[in-house]
Amino acid sequence: MRDRCPMGFDERLITAFLDGELTQADEQKVRLHLERCPHCRALYEDLRRIRNAAMTTGLPVPSDEEWDERPRTGASLTFRLLGWWLAIPWVIFVLGYALWEAWRGSQGAIVRIMTFGGIAAGALLLLSALLDRLRDLKTDRYRRIMK
Repeated sequence: MRDRCPMGFDERLITAFLDGELTQADEQKVRLHLERCPHCRALYEDLRRIRNAAMTTGLPVPSDEEWDERPRTGASLTFRLLGWWLAIPWVIFVLGYALWEAWRGSQGAIVRIMTFGGIAAGALLLLSALLDRLRDLKTDRYRRIMK
C-alpha cells in the first residue's frame, strides 16, 4: 500500500486535477502543493503516466469476418437448423415428462402447486420476452448491422 501525503493533503484532488474536474481555486491549490511536496509530485507523475498509457493504447479491432457468428456455409446452416429443430422438441418432451412424473408423484399438493406455479411463472415471463422480441424484430433498425 502506498504511503499517504506527509502534509495531510487530500490525494483525491490530484486525480481530479488530472481529469480537469477542479475549480480554478482547487486547481491552484493542487499546483502549489505539488511544487512543495515530493511525495504528491511522484504520485502525480505516476498517475499521469498511467493515464497517458491508458489513453494512447490502441486495441486491435477484429475484422468483420471475426464478428460474424452466422454459419459460413450452406451445410453449416443446415446442420444448425436441424440441431435446433431436434433440440427444441426434445427439451419440451423431457420437461413435459418430468412435470408429468412430478404431478403423479407422492408429493403433497402444496409442493406440486409451488413447483408448477414457479415453472408456469418462468414460462410466462419467457414467452412475454419472446413475443416482445419478435414484435421488435419488424422495426429493429440495427438487425442488419454486422458489428
